[in-house]
Amino acid sequence: MELYRRLGIEELVREAGASLSPSKGIYSGASLKDIIEPKSRSGAIRNLPWAGCLTPLGPVSGTFVTQDMIEPVLVDVAQGRGVDVRFDTECVGVEQDEDSVTAVLKDRKTGAISTIRAHYLIAADGAESPIRTRLGVPTTGKGTLGYLLNILFHADLTSLVHGREFSLCKVERPEVTGLITSINNSDCWVFHLLFDPSKGEQPSDFPPEKCKELLHLALGIPDIEIDIKSILPWKPSVTRHTRCRHGGGQGANTGIADVHNLAWKLAAVLQGHATKSLLETYDIERISVGRAAAEFSASLADEDGIISTKGSFTLPLVLLKGFRLLSGHGYCYASKAICAEDTSPLGGLTWRPWTLPSLALSIDGRPGSRIPHLWVEHQGKRVSTLDLCGKNFLLLAGADGTSWVEAANGVSSAMGIDIAAFCAGPEGGLVSPKGKLETAAGISSRGAILVRPDDFVAWRQRRQVSDPEAELTQAVRRALCLP
Repeated sequence: MELYRRLGIEELVREAGASLSPSKGIYSGASLKDIIEPKSRSGAIRNLPWAGCLTPLGPVSGTFVTQDMIEPVLVDVAQGRGVDVRFDTECVGVEQDEDSVTAVLKDRKTGAISTIRAHYLIAADGAESPIRTRLGVPTTGKGTLGYLLNILFHADLTSLVHGREFSLCKVERPEVTGLITSINNSDCWVFHLLFDPSKGEQPSDFPPEKCKELLHLALGIPDIEIDIKSILPWKPSVTRHTRCRHGGGQGANTGIADVHNLAWKLAAVLQGHATKSLLETYDIERISVGRAAAEFSASLADEDGIISTKGSFTLPLVLLKGFRLLSGHGYCYASKAICAEDTSPLGGLTWRPWTLPSLALSIDGRPGSRIPHLWVEHQGKRVSTLDLCGKNFLLLAGADGTSWVEAANGVSSAMGIDIAAFCAGPEGGLVSPKGKLETAAGISSRGAILVRPDDFVAWRQRRQVSDPEAELTQAVRRALCLP
């Protein structure tokens, strides 16, 4: 949501997921009716008891939204900003040389073949990426966990679920096993039906009429009208590619953060501000995040790849177990584009504020971490420090750090790179309570941090140095992987 806020579409995304926002709880039983009907109706959307503790992390709260609801929003915004979006088009071949990539495209309606030549190609074509397969990129991981059919169907369950909306419901009975997933909490649902190839079962054994019979059992409502929209096979898997860059699937949330990490690096290289070696940091910084996300996701699944509901499994416990991943903030980058710092003698312990972002997620200004969120006043408006980030580098200095702002202006002019620079004080462009920015960023009033366009701290200098411009020049060159 922080990234969508940056694009100015936060409210569009929230509206797209409005019908899903009341969803609470993961349940299991013999049928949906047996599980949900005994529960009392809340009559209002309930806030989770731990939701308030997340507010210090950033300027915006999270939301639930399904892929089919958010994709139309993203497509409309992309097309409105000049992106050439082509439907019914398949990439059937990729060729690359030292300077560029040529993609061979097939119009699936007409069969016409065309080509597009570009400096770079981003393969965002899913967990079983045909492009990755053609390039021979090796993978690792547990592989396939189970075999499911995703049945998208319409059935009006409003009278049953209103006021007691749920997120997931696992149905286990002799005739059918699967997972009911809320889409809009009224008439649109997905059922992940488990089948077993070892028993000779295959997707063709489940035509629409058969699926309707199984859905009536899973819902526990034999006479409800069901309209099946699609039946698609799906294999829940834990598969990680061992490298991201080739020559020149992770979950959707991870994938969005992936491209946020990559986009500014591609732009810097294409604009001549950085060397191609900057792109090598994409592998180093993001593969470990994807690995952790995949392993955590797998730990929540049973032997069939469906979310486990055994034992004391509850959503709050899941949050505690994977808080660093679920919040989207719990990792630090360590690559050649991040400037190491001297934290002796106590490892920087005395610089850390006693806050949830600092203690739980290491969001405290250290190089490699996301910039700390702090509400400040800028040009008469209340904004987050994250709102100051964007397409360019950002320098934030303490109240007495005007020399760093001057240095940033000098480096920007000398290197032809835009650096937005602010001091924590009315004269420096940012108004905040005395010492609060310095505490959040782990600097003195004469220190500063340099933030990359993807919101991550590239460099920190806790105190004043004899030659700020030389120090900052070195930091910017390191962040861009310049020699």
